[in-house]
Amino acid sequence: MKALVHEGKAGLEGLSYRDMPAAEPGTGEVRVKLKTAGLNHRDLFVVHRHKPEDPQLIIGSDGAGIIDAIGEGVVGIEVGDEVILNPGLGWKENSDAPPAGFEIIGLPGHGTFAGQINVPIDNVELKPGHLSWEEAGVLSLAALTAYRALFTKGKVKEGMHVLIPGIGGGVATFLLQFAKAAGAKVYVTSRSAEKCESALQLGADQALDSNEDWEQALGGQKVDLVIESVGAATFNKSLKQLRPGGTLVTFGSSTGDSVDFNLREFFYGQFTMHGSTMGSKEEYREMLQFIDKHRIKPIVDTMYTLEQFEEAFKRLEEAKQLGKIGFYIPE
Repeated sequence: MKALVHEGKAGLEGLSYRDMPAAEPGTGEVRVKLKTAGLNHRDLFVVHRHKPEDPQLIIGSDGAGIIDAIGEGVVGIEVGDEVILNPGLGWKENSDAPPAGFEIIGLPGHGTFAGQINVPIDNVELKPGHLSWEEAGVLSLAALTAYRALFTKGKVKEGMHVLIPGIGGGVATFLLQFAKAAGAKVYVTSRSAEKCESALQLGADQALDSNEDWEQALGGQKVDLVIESVGAATFNKSLKQLRPGGTLVTFGSSTGDSVDFNLREFFYGQFTMHGSTMGSKEEYREMLQFIDKHRIKPIVDTMYTLEQFEEAFKRLEEAKQLGKIGFYIPE
């Protein structure tokens, strides 16, 4: 089978589109013939974390396709079923944090940028019927991350005011769609006027320039919940917009991991802060039920072939996308 493989060199220079051997599914596994796959920022991190001396690795965490082989002991699914992959391995029940041994498809094991993949039966669900293959292939990692951050950690409710800095990426666009479906009032920020306009078309109640004074732009309106992933560039501005007793959930730090903030203002403000990453199988199923109920679809920015991986990664690195970037998998 053809696959996008990392080996031999650090970073993107170690990627090549090449032939790789296929394998039969093991006990408790199914083999999925992939039709589409989604590109995530995690894939950028993986190619930098995967060392040149490590064994060759097929990257990719998101995907959707058709069951074409079933391993011993698998019940409840059949060859020919259309499925979507849950990229989280070994996290079944909702819990405060992932259990020991939790991993994600695409590192350390092979991932989804290939003609097929073997995964545990626990990691496949039937593809939601209202989603196209393009939409299903890019859904899982970003949508699950958004769902846990917003509902499990942020406890969003109807009527709440929610701020989402850095609209544009896959998780942020899911956060906007999910929060609006839950009945919240949603504010977003971006440096891009085009992304702000697109966010308004997706239902945002107000879109702010990331560089302007948010408090002034919002007319002094404070928010109940901030879902923060930008990091150092926006963290303190986000805190400033929280109402007393409000909650901030953080799941990313694209502009830097280190932040200085005023502890006295934090505890006098009675703020709550949660860290969040990915989610459990239980939350994944809840997320699929939620998108099915509200007929939510991923915002698909651009689809590429796997041979066009350099263009896809460049678009992601330059943050030009609105929503998700995906790949078509060759027959």
